[in-house]
Amino acid sequence: MLIKITLTIIFLAVMIGVGLYTRKQASSVDGFVLGGRSVGPWLSAFAFGTSYFSAVVFVGYAGQFGWKYGLSSTWIGVGNAVIGSLLAWLILGRRTKLMTQHIQSRTMPDFFGTRYQNEWLRVVASIIVFVFLIPYTAGVYKGISTLFEMGFGIPYEYCVVIMAILTAVYVILGGYKATAMNDFIQGIIMLFGIITVIAAVLNSQGGLVAAVDKMAALPADNNPSVNGGFASLLGPDPWNLLGVVILTSLGTWGLPQMVGKFYSITDEAAIHRGTVISTIFAFIVAGGCYFLGGFGRLFGMPPTLPNGRLDFDAIVPSMLVTLPDALIALVVLLVLSASMSTLASLVLTSSSTMTLDLIYRDKKSQPGEVEDGTIDDIVAEKIERRKVVIMRVLIVFFIAISLLIALNPPTFIAQMMGISWGALAGAFLAPFMLGLYWRGVTTASVWACYVWGVGLTVINMLIGNPINPINCGAIAMVGGFVVVFVVSLFTPKMPRQTVDNIFECYK
Repeated sequence: MLIKITLTIIFLAVMIGVGLYTRKQASSVDGFVLGGRSVGPWLSAFAFGTSYFSAVVFVGYAGQFGWKYGLSSTWIGVGNAVIGSLLAWLILGRRTKLMTQHIQSRTMPDFFGTRYQNEWLRVVASIIVFVFLIPYTAGVYKGISTLFEMGFGIPYEYCVVIMAILTAVYVILGGYKATAMNDFIQGIIMLFGIITVIAAVLNSQGGLVAAVDKMAALPADNNPSVNGGFASLLGPDPWNLLGVVILTSLGTWGLPQMVGKFYSITDEAAIHRGTVISTIFAFIVAGGCYFLGGFGRLFGMPPTLPNGRLDFDAIVPSMLVTLPDALIALVVLLVLSASMSTLASLVLTSSSTMTLDLIYRDKKSQPGEVEDGTIDDIVAEKIERRKVVIMRVLIVFFIAISLLIALNPPTFIAQMMGISWGALAGAFLAPFMLGLYWRGVTTASVWACYVWGVGLTVINMLIGNPINPINCGAIAMVGGFVVVFVVSLFTPKMPRQTVDNIFECYK
């Protein structure tokens, strides 16, 4: 226990120290939200990866999908690396950096409002972001607190509150630059931790070959006379596995806290290096998490919930509880690193969106209204400081709401994530990506995609989830491209000169 407490205190002290170190760079809006658009490839790549993978993946997804699909759940991690990281950087990285800088966009809702010349697109997008990032954040809190409870014996409620306070402190102090620097430190811990934990867990089962043989000997859930499905290449349920791969991989392309990493990177050369770093990071961390979760059935049946269903969120903690104390301390730091980086990214995205796209949306060009340069600079500086203060207040507000949900979680982590990712990426992915490439996207098609993504997710939830939230999210994302394309064909186009000016940045 002394080892665990000491390591955790050192880790948290470093996180707070980074916040204090970077606080001077967080005095302006660009500094607080984007790190001054001068974040290098290593920090950007690690910020992308650590925001992508959190306790939600390590505890919720790895446990639930490892139980359902066995070793084939590793394909989810491979998809995350290839689609969610490599292709995301290749397809979105450069164009996002150039266009958002050209149109002076700081957030994803700001992009929609400026790119499609409609202020209400910006307002509605900011509300969607704020509402649907909350269940995501609550899922992260639940994941990290479950492992903390296992490792330290601290009641779940106390863990949730402590994590919320600590995350708020360093994000409020240092903004995006503090988040990016801490992400780098946390990413190194995650890389080292996941490799060590996999080795320890496999060793407890007699090694890799013995563990795979044990998985191959397990009978199928729906047919006890058939063995081997949980150790096969595609697993017992390939189609539902594909839905998970699509949701967790393609979803990052439409999530504001992920795309925002491309806004802040230094230059195009940094994007090329960041692509390689981010992909390798994802292969190790995501691939490792799902590979580890695939052996969950070797550690016995998980406990059941009051409604009789298996508690999937307890599977990974039950795998780790028998490890030596030093390794449990490493696991706690691993999940703490993954989760605090994601939490920081989520709360920063939500607060900046609400401040810049809802509260101050009409003040974007107001300093230019005063002709006297000195007065104009003073007014602009006051407005900048006010915006940063409001963002810091909203960080506390957002964390408080997420905390209330985390203290009374309505469902499994994976289902909370499905709802959040489905609504956000279903509404934003198609109009964002197509808006970077295709001049023919219309304002009406963006509205239609908002309705499609949010409407499908909410209606499915209200009628009792007849479509699994994971599959529903995947359908929302892929279907959004059809919606935007078809509606754009039959609705009025934007003025040609306006669109040409926007795409001027690529010449």
